[in-house]
Formats: sequence, C-alpha cells, structure tokens
Amino acid sequence: MRDVARQRLLVGSVLAAVAAVAVAGRSPTAVLRWVESLAGQPALFAVVLAGLYLLRPLALLPVAVCSVLAGYVYGLAGVPVALAGAAVTNLPVFLLARYTGLGGALSTRFETRAGQFVATAGAFRSVVVARLLPLPSDAVSYAAGLTRVPLRHYLLGSTCGEIPWVIAAVLAGRSMHDLTATGTVVGLDVVVGLVALAGLLLAGPAYRYLVDGHRPGTADAQ
Repeated sequence: MRDVARQRLLVGSVLAAVAAVAVAGRSPTAVLRWVESLAGQPALFAVVLAGLYLLRPLALLPVAVCSVLAGYVYGLAGVPVALAGAAVTNLPVFLLARYTGLGGALSTRFETRAGQFVATAGAFRSVVVARLLPLPSDAVSYAAGLTRVPLRHYLLGSTCGEIPWVIAAVLAGRSMHDLTATGTVVGLDVVVGLVALAGLLLAGPAYRYLVDGHRPGTADAQ
C-alpha cells in the first residue's frame, strides 16, 4: 500500500512538473509582471494565485513572493489568503520527504539526529521555530517530513511560524506600486526580531538536549 502511495506521489510530481514548465522557464520578475497584469480581474487573479501557490516549488519562487502578490491585490484581506496559500504550497515538499524516502544515507543520518532534537523540543515547537528562522521554506518542509513530524503539528506549527512573515510580506505588497522580484524582501529589523523570538522559544529545549541527554518522552507535550 505504501509503495502504491509513493508511486502516485511520484507520478503526480512529474505531471505537476510538466504543467509548470511554462512558469518555471520564466524569470521570477516575468512571473510577477504577468500576475500583476491580472490584478484588475479579481476572479481570474484568484485562480492564477492559487495555481502559483500550487506550482511555486517547481517555479523556484519564494513563498514571500506569493504573499506580496496577495497583499498587492487584496491589501490586509490578503493575510488569511496568504496563510492558507503558504500551508498549501509547503505541503507537497513535506509529503515528498515523508513518503518517498528520497535522499539515501545522508537523509537517514539527518533524520536520526534531527529526530532526537524534535523529540526533545516537541514537534509543534520545532516547526514553529524553524518557520520563524530565515530559512528556505522548502528546506524546512523537507526536514520536517524526514523527521516524521505528525501532519497536524506540521500544519499548525507552519501556520503559526509563518504569521509574522506573511503579515510583513502582505504589508510590503500593499504598499507597492511596482512589483519586482528584488523588491519583495523583509526588513532586517523583522528578521532580527524573529530570530530572537526563535531563540527564546528554543532556549529551554536546547538546554535539555545538550545537558540532560535529550529526553525523548517529551516529544509532543510542548
């Protein structure tokens, strides 16, 4: 049964890749320009934005770009749209890592080491902290999949951790009059603040992991 699920996921990934060739072949700025041209057609824009969220990993676009687009067209109303989109766009990478077993010995070693820390910090807290840090979104999703984080904790932790990033990106999009791929960055003060918050959330579990022998019994209690 699991082999069948893996085959279906791989086939689906291939089909999605074929469908995304036209998008992935264009530069991020070209994609932004194309989507921006649809801003005056809300219904069509919503469909295109949903497709962009689904195909974003294949198009090599950061999640923040989609959030900026949502803010550019919908304003503050784009916050829930962007949060839902972030949850959807990150899920395929998580499932790919969890059910295909790609990566070989290196992934197995990472799964063992990272899994020990997740057991100490708690699945939910680990995902929240990872999302707060300025790390590539797909790398976080893949790591969570390798460490067998429960789906409910992954989705809830991802959503909570993405909130400040999404709000910052939506506000940036709302204030923009000209969309560019290089203009969708979050300010350094926001990055520093979120890194500090992640450090505070991680301080206790990190201490236990390093000093107390990382007791795995606290896995989902925090």
